[in-house]
Amino acid sequence: MADLARPDRLCVEELLGMGDGYVMDLSNRAFAELVRDELGIDIDSAKYASRGTSKANRLRSLWDQAEPGAVARVLRALWDHREQRGWTPGDLVEPRPSVVRARYMAVVDRLERQAGMSDLEALSQFAEGATLGELIEAINRDVAAGAHAAALDRLHTYSCKRFAHLLQDAGLECTREEPLHSRVGKHVKHLNATRQLRSMTLQILKNSVGVLQAFNDVRNNASFAHDNEIVDADEARLIVDSVLSVLRFVERVSNTG
Repeated sequence: MADLARPDRLCVEELLGMGDGYVMDLSNRAFAELVRDELGIDIDSAKYASRGTSKANRLRSLWDQAEPGAVARVLRALWDHREQRGWTPGDLVEPRPSVVRARYMAVVDRLERQAGMSDLEALSQFAEGATLGELIEAINRDVAAGAHAAALDRLHTYSCKRFAHLLQDAGLECTREEPLHSRVGKHVKHLNATRQLRSMTLQILKNSVGVLQAFNDVRNNASFAHDNEIVDADEARLIVDSVLSVLRFVERVSNTG
């Protein structure tokens, strides 16, 4: 079962607005659908009512019963909802978004380590060749060392390669000159055509196209790719985490066909 220490529980409860039985602004139906989409379980079943029937209590019951990897997946999905909606807990004044996100993701990271999952499960050796393996290892080393700014250039290169490969596998054209966000946009359209994504999932992925368009500028003008003034540590981590979340979804979808 997931081992969520008391400080971690308090952090998640605060940032997801779990006072008075709520989980952010999610309705009962939306909350149940989110958990079902991630884990394939019915959070409204009696199994998850041991602490009470509110959304917050059902989520707490899930923490008590589910494996760490499953809890981490749900917490990531809930954070995606929070960012998509721009939701914040009531009238509380929070510090910078990157600081808040780092607090929350530290909890998720600990759960993933409990589950033996890599924080960088988003990166795969999708093609033969030592160069790709070395690229992945370099990103892994930088992120593991907390040097997220150093990883930006290589992560951009990896992302361009990954989406070019995905488009080629789908029989779609991708030129060497095509920028990253264009590649991602094509892949999102392909995914929606073949999988009929939920409207919220599709919206998140569409938003990611804009995020990755901005990533082009960061790579060129704020990374070690050139003689630039580098992004500060908190912003670099936020950028890396955001890009990895898109890649992580892509890998999961690819692995499930």
